[in-house]
This record gives sequence, C-alpha cells and structure tokens, in this order.
Amino acid sequence: MRNVIFGINLSIDACYDHTKFNGDEEIHAYFAELMQDVDLSVSGRKMYELMFPYWSNVAKTPTGVKATDDFAQGITAIDKIVFSKTLQSVEGNARILRDDLEGEIRKLKQQPGKKISIGGVSVRSQLMALGLIDEYFFVIHPLLVGEGKRLLEDTSLPEKLNLKLVEAKIFKSGCVGLHYVNA
Repeated sequence: MRNVIFGINLSIDACYDHTKFNGDEEIHAYFAELMQDVDLSVSGRKMYELMFPYWSNVAKTPTGVKATDDFAQGITAIDKIVFSKTLQSVEGNARILRDDLEGEIRKLKQQPGKKISIGGVSVRSQLMALGLIDEYFFVIHPLLVGEGKRLLEDTSLPEKLNLKLVEAKIFKSGCVGLHYVNA
C-alpha cells in the first residue's frame, strides 16, 4: 500500500505563508530528497497554480543552485492530480479531478507505486480529517511571524491524531525538520 505524505514549511507560530520564509538551499535539498520517494502529487487548484508554472520554469531554466534545481526537476517530473471544480486546464503530466477526493485517494493508495505527496489547504484538511495522511514532514523555521494563515485553523479533526516521531534533523539555518508517522 502506498503512503500519503504531507510536507510543509512552518514558522514557530504555525504560519505556512511561503512569502514569510527565506529561501534556503539546505531546505530545498531536504524536500528534493523527499520527492525521490514520490511519484504522484495531489493538490487543489490554488496550490497547483502556486507551484506551477513556477517550478516548471525553474526546471526549464535552472538557477545554478543544485538543491533548487533538483527540487524543480523532481516536482515537475512526477504525475499530478489537481482537485478543482473551476480549473479548466492543466499542463504536462497533470490531470484534473472534480470530486470524490476520499474515494480517489483510497484507490490510489491501493495501486502500485511510490508515495503520494499532497498539498493545498483544502486537500490537506480533508485528508487529515479522514485519517488518510500516513506521514508528516514539518520544517519549522526559527521565526515568529505573528500573522497569516495557521496550519490547522481550517481543519476539524474528528479526534486527535497521535503521531510518532521518526526523525528530527537540525539545519544550519536553525530550521528543524520533523518526520512523523501515524502512531
């Protein structure tokens, strides 16, 4: 069975607004390595539009920063599913699904392949509430932002999730990478 994974950058006060963080080669390397075990990305429309075409452009025109370029190559090479009722088209190796997120994820978990990475507030919230995320990768940045969207503010869990810490990594920047699985 395939695992569904979720990775995100967070401030200490749980803000996930990417514009609040400084780019860091070591963090890009961490997520590029994570993507080596992934062959499918599932997201909502907003996340898809945020990630692409940005990373597609970096993959086509490398920055010269190995970790950034490796992440761009990894994220653009994998297949993508975008859950959206409004998006009309997607590019390259992506396809749109309109509904039944739970059913589709359950089917995908049963298919052969590598891990499934999920992204986007709505997709993440729904799958967390359904208990369909198997692994969590939190990179905590040494920042108190004091504003912006918080990780669980739009998520209602039917019961608390017990997680087990598998790995902790301290980066030179002071960021901490935490890898959890369902307990």
